[in-house]
Amino acid sequence: MKLTFRQIEPFLKNPDPAARAILVYGPDQGMVKERAALLGKKVVADLNDPFNAAHLTGEVIEDDQSRFYDEVNAQSLMGGTRLVRVTDPGAKFAVALKDWLKTNPSDGTLLVIEGGDLRPRDAIRKICEEAVNAAAIPCYIQDERDMAKFLRDLLSETNRTAANDTINWLSGALKGDRGRARMEIEKLDLYKGTDTSPITVNDAMEACGDSGAQNLDDLLYAATGRNPQKALSTYTRLLAEDTELIIILRSLQNHLRRLHQVRATMDEKGLPIDAAMKNLQPPVFFKVEDSFKAQVNRFPAALLRKMLARLNEIEAETKKTGTPSETLVAETILKLASM
Repeated sequence: MKLTFRQIEPFLKNPDPAARAILVYGPDQGMVKERAALLGKKVVADLNDPFNAAHLTGEVIEDDQSRFYDEVNAQSLMGGTRLVRVTDPGAKFAVALKDWLKTNPSDGTLLVIEGGDLRPRDAIRKICEEAVNAAAIPCYIQDERDMAKFLRDLLSETNRTAANDTINWLSGALKGDRGRARMEIEKLDLYKGTDTSPITVNDAMEACGDSGAQNLDDLLYAATGRNPQKALSTYTRLLAEDTELIIILRSLQNHLRRLHQVRATMDEKGLPIDAAMKNLQPPVFFKVEDSFKAQVNRFPAALLRKMLARLNEIEAETKKTGTPSETLVAETILKLASM
């Protein structure tokens, strides 16, 4: 079954018992792992339970498909439902999955699959969307407003609070990566220790300075600030830190959208730049306000739309097999920085 956006949260809280296989996929791998773990814990308290849980990698299944059939057809030694987790599934897994679902498996096993950024025609996604006894849950990069809410929820779990400027800086810097957001909040909690005062921007910068967040901001403002040398060197650092290409591309897209929103508001309503920027959510971090304003004034709305369209095309191209994605994105960043 294919879940709509509105169906995802209710499903996560109370999964449909008819779904014996649940695929969690998308570009936000932090969210993929988080949601897969949440679903797994509906069945077992410990995902590494030696009696009621099994973990298979795509590589293991590629080498020996019988391992998959053995695990999904095994009976729980302790009673109840058994959990089988599959991570990094390959092409052969799709065939095994389809065959297993056709057997109308009992409720004795729940299969949770952690997939990558799968396209609609990818076999595993297609199987789980079309089968009545399976489900597919997408995990897309969150925008800054959604990330701000997620950060506040994480802080609440640790009985912490943060100033609005801090939330704005973190949500902009983390660029939709929920996995890294959770780690950064844990670091901040340790950093504050017994200090119960609200977390400040300086606290966040001090504790999270090595997260790659600043590098992402540096890339955005260099790429749209006519600084190709800095843009390329920052891009290289981000790749060395294992930052996903999709996060880099979506961050650039989001930055251009915000520039376009302000530029278009100024043009259509005749507002000064400060008034036009008041509609941005979250607001621009105060330390980059001057740079943001300079870029709004530099680029016409039509050019910003053209740049956004090109980034959308680049994202689609990077998802094609055999595309030299890192090189393609590097060339795009250089072109942006040269405009």
